[in-house]
Amino acid sequence: MNLANIKVIKEILEKNQTFAKKHFGQNFLVDQNVLNRITETAEITPEDDIVEIGPGLGVLTQELAQKAHSVKTIEIDRNIIPILEENLQTLTKEEYKKIEIINQDALKYEPTFENYKVVANIPYNITSPLITHFLTQKNKPSSLTLLVQKEVAEKLTTLEPDMTVLSLQTALYAEAKYVKKVPPSCFFPSPKVDSAIIKITLRSPQDKNFVPEETAKKILQIAKIAFSNRRKKLSNTLRNLKNPKTDLPITPEELLQVSEKSNLDFARRPETLSVKEWQALAENL
Repeated sequence: MNLANIKVIKEILEKNQTFAKKHFGQNFLVDQNVLNRITETAEITPEDDIVEIGPGLGVLTQELAQKAHSVKTIEIDRNIIPILEENLQTLTKEEYKKIEIINQDALKYEPTFENYKVVANIPYNITSPLITHFLTQKNKPSSLTLLVQKEVAEKLTTLEPDMTVLSLQTALYAEAKYVKKVPPSCFFPSPKVDSAIIKITLRSPQDKNFVPEETAKKILQIAKIAFSNRRKKLSNTLRNLKNPKTDLPITPEELLQVSEKSNLDFARRPETLSVKEWQALAENL
């Protein structure tokens, strides 16, 4: 069954008297070239265990089942699951056996197996929390290959001097790469914005840019305060920090000492700091 064909999708929806639900972010992918680029970017092998988020009608699920060792696909919309199961029946028995459909909120899903990859056309309204969920949980994936809103893809892959909290968080745990722009015409129904494929590759402890978990958490705590007002300088926003030893608001004198020890000019704004500079700041607080 060609689930990348708009006519086929319309027939399936009409047959089942249903529609793409906006509150679930359902925009079905209808471009085989984009599907191919997603699976190529994910570098799927026959040994790979895959987690897919939001399978919808199963267009990407089919591709994953043909290439991977197993596919756990997480779908929050229980009403679409019977349709998904029926669509996947067109796979071979061996391919179909690889798939496990889980009716759950992806933000609450925690894989019990290791060395997995996330590959998904994700609902745009949960992009940031979903990436945060997988980057910060104990059992992290080796990579995430995602189709997301283009604006978010650009922000996520942009570091200093235009860094955001999300791009900093991603950079602390992984390397993020912008792969390809995907226009609205590649979906049904068509969204109002461009999309993009990104790949986030998690760093191993052997990586020279690896940041220990506790350090990453501390940096993010500081960053959320520093980014609370992007227009303000660090000297202003960091005044809201507390001294970890006394649990009292940090004094101007203490802030000056941190600036000197970190070799940072606090007249700068948070988006201009590199990951290494954030590490220096965290180490000296």
